Amino acid sequence: MRQELLVASLRHQPLLLVIRPELDDLAASGSGSGELERVQQLHAAGLRHLEVAWLDQPGWMAFMQRVQDHCPGLNLGVASVTASKALNDLSRLDLSYATAPCWCPELVEQARALGVLLVPGVFSPTEVHQAMRFGCRVVKLFPAASLGPGYWSRLHAPLGPLPFVIAAGGLEVSDIPTWLEAGHGAVALGRRVVGSPPALQALVDWLRQSTSQG
Repeated sequence: MRQELLVASLRHQPLLLVIRPELDDLAASGSGSGELERVQQLHAAGLRHLEVAWLDQPGWMAFMQRVQDHCPGLNLGVASVTASKALNDLSRLDLSYATAPCWCPELVEQARALGVLLVPGVFSPTEVHQAMRFGCRVVKLFPAASLGPGYWSRLHAPLGPLPFVIAAGGLEVSDIPTWLEAGHGAVALGRRVVGSPPALQALVDWLRQSTSQG
């Protein structure tokens, strides 16, 4: 059910933003965080999906709670999940999804036991096939920029119907149309966008345009 809900939400807005807060952001209180201010700006422009990279640092849980408080209605998840502790934090925050940079069936099983959705990262045809056999209806192609927009469609002939895929890793706002037209269900953007004022403004413009069209 969580997989279907995430897919439905991403079909409405096929974009995820991934951020990695700095230690200053974790130490800040209230809305006194540059990263949180940027998230609020994007949320006001229409951003629906945000992933915050998991950090085994004091203040990470409090930062996540501030995002929830200041951006109600945001579909908030966790990125860069590679450890069991991250899934426990996810469960405590009552977040519905997370993503991993790699294929790890043990983590997917643990997430299911906790009642949360872990979207695994895949790269090779073997990993895609294994994730499909494991019942993963949503996967993340990572790092997508290294493979190119035509890679995913070439897997259809040997593997058959493919899961909903999120292209992530090294992509920019200008890449969104190309990757969606090539058959990817959604695009994830990260530090290339958040760390650049012109790219951030381009994302704001894209969000406003897509929201007005929707």
